[in-house]
Amino acid sequence: MAARRLVVVSERPQNDDPDPTPDPADAFDDLVEAETDRDPDLAVIEAGSRTLRAQAGPPQGDQIPARPADPEVDRALRAVEEELGGRWGETKLDPSTARIAALMDILGSPQRAYPSIHITGTNGKTSTARMIEALLGAFDLRTGRYTSPHVQSVTERISLDGAPISAERFIETYRDIAPYVEMTDAQQEHRLSFFEVLTAMAYAAFADAPVDVAVVEVGMGGTWDATNVIDGDVAVITPISLDHTDRLGETPEQIAVEKSGIIKKDATVVLAQQPVEAASVMLKRAVEVDATVAREGMEFGVLSREVAVGGQMLTLRGLGGEYPEIFLPLHGAHQAHNAAVALAAVEAFFGIGAGHARTLDIDTIRTAFASVSSPGRMEVVRRSPTVVLDAAHNPGGARAAAETVTEAFGFSRLIGVVGASDDKDVRGVLEAFEPIFAEVVVTRNSSARAMDPDALAAVAVEIFGAERVQVEPRLDDALEAAITLAEEEGEYAGAGVLVTGSVITVGEARLLLGRN
Repeated sequence: MAARRLVVVSERPQNDDPDPTPDPADAFDDLVEAETDRDPDLAVIEAGSRTLRAQAGPPQGDQIPARPADPEVDRALRAVEEELGGRWGETKLDPSTARIAALMDILGSPQRAYPSIHITGTNGKTSTARMIEALLGAFDLRTGRYTSPHVQSVTERISLDGAPISAERFIETYRDIAPYVEMTDAQQEHRLSFFEVLTAMAYAAFADAPVDVAVVEVGMGGTWDATNVIDGDVAVITPISLDHTDRLGETPEQIAVEKSGIIKKDATVVLAQQPVEAASVMLKRAVEVDATVAREGMEFGVLSREVAVGGQMLTLRGLGGEYPEIFLPLHGAHQAHNAAVALAAVEAFFGIGAGHARTLDIDTIRTAFASVSSPGRMEVVRRSPTVVLDAAHNPGGARAAAETVTEAFGFSRLIGVVGASDDKDVRGVLEAFEPIFAEVVVTRNSSARAMDPDALAAVAVEIFGAERVQVEPRLDDALEAAITLAEEEGEYAGAGVLVTGSVITVGEARLLLGRN
């Protein structure tokens, strides 16, 4: 039975309202609290002339595991992390799948034990993977999800049924494959890397579970990425833009060549909106391997979206028909497009499209999308003032974040906290945020790849001017400085803080602000 819906009509004052009190939101929130106490599954909609509020209960699956409470388990996990950390890091690459293929062969090819959906692209991969996982789970399929990088704990990278595997299972999986990793190391010119071993662990854990379907996010590129020892029934390619240009190429076309390597014979390719030159490369690859192509804007897409409190309300066109009144508890047009891509991928997995015109059960689809979360992606972690985290780390992601924070929050004054990696296009990221940041506090995270704050500040001063840039080498000090600057606006002025620039920066800020 569909969830009961409560509709409340009211007008909310705009940020420039000279007298923001009394606020209709107070009465609305009191009503919601009373009604949801009686019915925890209540779906609430508030509509004003330009406002839609929808809430289908708290998003599920956004748990990020804390350190294990058991000291022995914590020590064992740290030992595994140390052993993995002693291998080649994710940024030191040898473009080959020879090592991971050799390990999979020794392990008995666990990646062949289940069908898979393979995801590449520049931005939106993790959020899209989470949406696909939620949709498949809603149809009673047991899922395995492999994504990277992690926000706070390495165990986040491997999920079963929508939740990160436990520390105990992570340790057990590593110990199970460790002898075979050593055997492979001895046979290869270079030892297996950190990412290759984690990928093998994911594939082994999925086979052991066992899962009905694996949702696998590429680490970097596609053709030679360690994940590419699977033959995905569905290949998903999210929007391509410039990132990792030293390894993937300096144009969208060159990057598309690498990423199109996940398109396998007889697969279905779900293609998000792409630069023309990138789309041409992918279509050519699909023809070469006799794959079926579904294109956003042609075979599927977003028909309408309306900003909602806590997310947005969507009408999506899938491969088999329309799906109206989809509440997505994530902000931004880019997440709406990710939702369309995820829906098409799941339809393709179920064989919808290519002459099979039918829709999936709409109530199941609504329930699944309403449960989606994506930690560190436009995530609110504090109020008064509002602090938002977003892991944008390249110009394309930064532009999407800037548009989203403006649309979803309407801050009167926004303070940025930026900590970036040294190998990123920090100038492009800062230029994307310049129009919306009143001031920016530059800092660094704990990663060895973090950009020196003074070097980052030098770039920021060129873009913002010295009077708008503050340097705080420690992230905790940077957060405190930004919150203080926002609080100077006063309680009702609508100032906020956006922490961004790196997944690592966002993860560490999340911990500092008390979120696990």
